[in-house]
Amino acid sequence: MKIVVTQPVHADQVERLRAAGHEVEELSSPRGLTADELRDRTAGADALLSQLSDRLSASVFEGTTLKIVATIATGFDNIDVAAASAAGVVVTRTPGVLTDATADLTIALMLAVARHLPSSDASVRASGSTGPFRLLYEPMGIDISGTTIGIVGLGRIGEAVARRAHLGFGMNVLYTARSSHEVGFPVSRVPLEELLATADVVSLHAPLTDETRHLINRDTLAAMKSSAILVNTGRGGLVNEVELAAALRAGEIAGAGLDVFENEPDVHPDLIACGDRVVLTPHVGSATAKTRRAMTSLAVDNVLAVLAGDAPITAVPK
Repeated sequence: MKIVVTQPVHADQVERLRAAGHEVEELSSPRGLTADELRDRTAGADALLSQLSDRLSASVFEGTTLKIVATIATGFDNIDVAAASAAGVVVTRTPGVLTDATADLTIALMLAVARHLPSSDASVRASGSTGPFRLLYEPMGIDISGTTIGIVGLGRIGEAVARRAHLGFGMNVLYTARSSHEVGFPVSRVPLEELLATADVVSLHAPLTDETRHLINRDTLAAMKSSAILVNTGRGGLVNEVELAAALRAGEIAGAGLDVFENEPDVHPDLIACGDRVVLTPHVGSATAKTRRAMTSLAVDNVLAVLAGDAPITAVPK
């Protein structure tokens, strides 16, 4: 069968597809493909190995021959799953294998914001010196140990962040979710309003839906402590970037660490203008060699399973 691969992936994983007897067309696009491009390039194809930046709107699935779309990502808001399902196309994703890497980056962003690491690094590089020791150093950092973290969405990654925060830093853990969770260490489920008003760090791990889009906005930012830090390694659309930038400039919250953005690959210039109040990374939550290989391998496993007539391993809910 014919498999289309949109953007560069691990060569040995492509060989797995060919070794199974399939024809593979590697588009090797340097960017995500538009819906029109995907519709044209998947004509006559049986499977698509895609990435988060590929836009699979309903038009891609009109009259399609695809049996499966395997996205190398855990999120799937770039795919019209309802349209795919109506066309008989299975959509799969790669959950689980990126949990630890993303949780690690979440903690790294929290610390980078709290301790002003980017600006400290830039200062040393610019001057070639640490300068004299100053007891009243500015900007002074924020203590993390023993404070309270609020987890918005206690799924795999949210739980992994909570575990690191509690066991590693002695943080109290609050969370908001649709149902209660037992995680093996003390956590408290509270309404979002209470979480925002109480937490010293708010970490976002909810899926992006119509209900959660712009969950962080002018009103919810105003509900947070002025000393609080916001971290988003979930989905970019959870945050209204313009209103976050305004809150940072006004000192309504202390800082933010963002790995995902509303309109990737673009980052709103208002955020960049916030200077060291915000730490920005280019969607690298899963970007470790081990994790990215595992993601690609799982996506290929799904393609091979479906093309062999077997059930998908990690299908997206219809």
